[in-house]
Amino acid sequence: MDWKVPLADLDYGVEEERAVLNVLHSKWLTMGEVTQQFEAEFSQLVGRKYAFAVSNATEALHLAVTALGIGEGDEVITPSFSFVATSNAVLYTAADVIFADIIGNDDLTIDPLDIERKITRHTKAIIVMHYGGYPCRMEEILAVAAQHRLPVIEDAAHCPGATLKRKALGSWGTIGCFSFFSNKNLSTGEGGMIVTDDEFLAEKIRMRRSHGMTTLTYDRHQGHAYSYDVIDLGYNYRIDEIRSALGREQLKKLMINNNLRKRNTEQYRSLLDKVNVDLPFREYEGEPAYHLLPVLLPEGTNRKKVIDCMRAQLIQTSIHYPPTHSFTFYTKRYGRISLPKTELAAERELTLPLYPTMSSSDVEFVVDSLVKSLETALKP
Repeated sequence: MDWKVPLADLDYGVEEERAVLNVLHSKWLTMGEVTQQFEAEFSQLVGRKYAFAVSNATEALHLAVTALGIGEGDEVITPSFSFVATSNAVLYTAADVIFADIIGNDDLTIDPLDIERKITRHTKAIIVMHYGGYPCRMEEILAVAAQHRLPVIEDAAHCPGATLKRKALGSWGTIGCFSFFSNKNLSTGEGGMIVTDDEFLAEKIRMRRSHGMTTLTYDRHQGHAYSYDVIDLGYNYRIDEIRSALGREQLKKLMINNNLRKRNTEQYRSLLDKVNVDLPFREYEGEPAYHLLPVLLPEGTNRKKVIDCMRAQLIQTSIHYPPTHSFTFYTKRYGRISLPKTELAAERELTLPLYPTMSSSDVEFVVDSLVKSLETALKP
């Protein structure tokens, strides 16, 4: 569809084109030197010793869970108010997810108090997700985790470049996992990164990313090795040089574009003050990545009508997220789970367009259209 204002848009230019052509001209497309450079630059951004590029963030989460030795009979506490991959990555290991509620309508991140309530003798880890690029309450969460000697995995898919107390999100927990999907702040189409300071975990991740092999194809291509052993059950989770090249160029633009997202978010908030919607994250700590612009529609609003009305005006919106615990697969597995704050927010949430290249007039147009759409939806 030819949207007037899409939900997200790429800031791609001649730099990305040139980077891809350089890879093609090198005739080495599989994970190699460009990926190593991307990993080093991303490691510097987040302040972690080790960074491993992978094909997507789901794989990053899966590698994180497996590296921690989690498996059948174990439990991992996760948010339900997240993309389903956050929980799926746990189930891949035959472990179980235990869903924790969010803090509330003002803060859509996982509630540290509910995390603590959900801990049992089977709990082996906690996964948090920085919703929309806004920091979870990491100090409280890490205090709970330390008391129970539990590792914390950060689903940092929404927040490259974000900080809390000047420390990068994704570097607070034991392992951080990032996404480079097409709509993300740093986009390579598909792709992700897993970061840690733990040398033991890093070695497990390194091996399992590429079939459990002791050397890579690139090592042999460079003449540094001629054979390999397989010492672990690994996966083919490698990224390629083309996407790493895109990632390096996007990384150069990240902080500028995060600031443009901030500018557009502030304009949205100013205009939406006069609209009958609730705005999560009016108050927050740190410096977010401003990945999403969520609003909560008035209770009882026909959300589908609002979406359809805005679609008719060529504005794309979305829902972040249908709660994972409400999906058919999860209800069949776990039955009915009550997460009242998650459910109330999810019923009302609507995501408005937000991206760096949005103009001020685009933001005004979206807000004006939302007002008209709400009027239409609320008509008897």
